[in-house]
Amino acid sequence: MNYDPIYLCFMLPTLLFTMFAQWRVSSAYSKWGKIRNSLNITGLDAARRLLSAAGNTGAVVGSGAGLANVRLAGVGGTLTDNYDPSKNTLYLSQAVAQNPSVASIAIAAHELGHASQQDEGYGPLRLRSMLVPAVNIGSSLGWIMILGGLLLNIIQISWLGVLFFSLGAVFALCTLPVELNASKRARAMLANNGMLASEEDARGVNDVLNAAALTYVAGLATAIMQLFYFISMVGGRRRS
Repeated sequence: MNYDPIYLCFMLPTLLFTMFAQWRVSSAYSKWGKIRNSLNITGLDAARRLLSAAGNTGAVVGSGAGLANVRLAGVGGTLTDNYDPSKNTLYLSQAVAQNPSVASIAIAAHELGHASQQDEGYGPLRLRSMLVPAVNIGSSLGWIMILGGLLLNIIQISWLGVLFFSLGAVFALCTLPVELNASKRARAMLANNGMLASEEDARGVNDVLNAAALTYVAGLATAIMQLFYFISMVGGRRRS
């Protein structure tokens, strides 16, 4: 296909926003990853304390889900920390697990926020999980159907492709409240367990979590603008 300048008009603002969001994450992590938290505990220590407070025995995953049975494991890379609901396991990168920084406790608590959501059956998380198979298909098949329908001049196929592609925007829309809620739970867990021992701790945790949330806002904006672009493309072809 030839380059479409209209695509740039749609996507340039979100590209700039995404770059800003990534810069905010890197900046916040770089700053607060160098500042020790008041309790001088690592991300791994923080995770263990929070799990202990939830009744975790430190044993392997049991038959149930949730904080009381969450396993801890390592993962390579930087800012790759994640909670895997299928294995009920919290994976911490080496930098987070071993560094007694403000950023480390923020990240560990955020991922445990997802474990708490899983345990509770949090609605947006369940919906997002249900959408994963459809989104995987729609993201690869949608744009093929859109372009194929336009090339074949079968507009119905293109609109069906738009429908498939729109699942990505729905997924991003579900992801945003999931991530915001996980951060809200993280703040509450840290505060309730006395792990925000100073104003600087609280300020740093907020800065790290707010910066991370911005990336999901950018992701949603990108998905929506891509969808609008394809709608305008198909709609314009139909009018012509």
